[in-house]
Amino acid sequence: MAPSMEKPRQLPLDLSHGTAYSRDDLVVSPSNAQAVALVDCWPDWSSPVVVLAGPAGSGKTHLAEIWRNSANALAVEPARISEAIADLGSRPAVIDNADAASIDQQGLFHLINAVRGAGSHLLLTARRFPSAWNVTLPDLASRLRAAATVEIHEPDDPLLAGVITKLFADRQVEVEPHVVQYLVRRIERSLATAMRVVDRLDRVALQQQSRITRVLAAEAVSAMDEGQGEFDL
Repeated sequence: MAPSMEKPRQLPLDLSHGTAYSRDDLVVSPSNAQAVALVDCWPDWSSPVVVLAGPAGSGKTHLAEIWRNSANALAVEPARISEAIADLGSRPAVIDNADAASIDQQGLFHLINAVRGAGSHLLLTARRFPSAWNVTLPDLASRLRAAATVEIHEPDDPLLAGVITKLFADRQVEVEPHVVQYLVRRIERSLATAMRVVDRLDRVALQQQSRITRVLAAEAVSAMDEGQGEFDL
């Protein structure tokens, strides 16, 4: 699968501060470059079924949402696949968290057949590769072995720094680069964690009418490590 020549800019995150699931808001780092290339090169996929696999917090759902909008794909719930097939027609389909324990295996088998028969595509996101899904239906296991699998890794430093910077910019908050780097070195390597720490810092800075400093960032990280739901400062 040939990588896209376009240079993306920002990973989309679902926030109420203006960040959208837009392809124009996408940043690439080595941790997600292959997955972004997958989204970019559709519909020129090497297989009708593609699995995007990676750890929690790596951005799989966000990339899948970009593809869903671009491809006008039908979003299908893992436990209700059989019900969705009648509404599919010739549209592509996407299943987030396809390795959920409650996935409809018989429905997934028929969905894959329907997509292949229509000359369309199915994108599945999962934390694990299909071989680790504990599939008990032999025909489905065979179909999944034929799927193309693209791995997305946990966010690296450049991606986390870019995401945190953009999240603050979306809130019209200026933060010094050394504060961003402090957060990158100390938070859990997860985009969801980056969103939470930015939200905490923004709220506390507003409450205190202060700038976001390294000291405030350290208090935010400490509060998260201790599992506090809110700051008590």
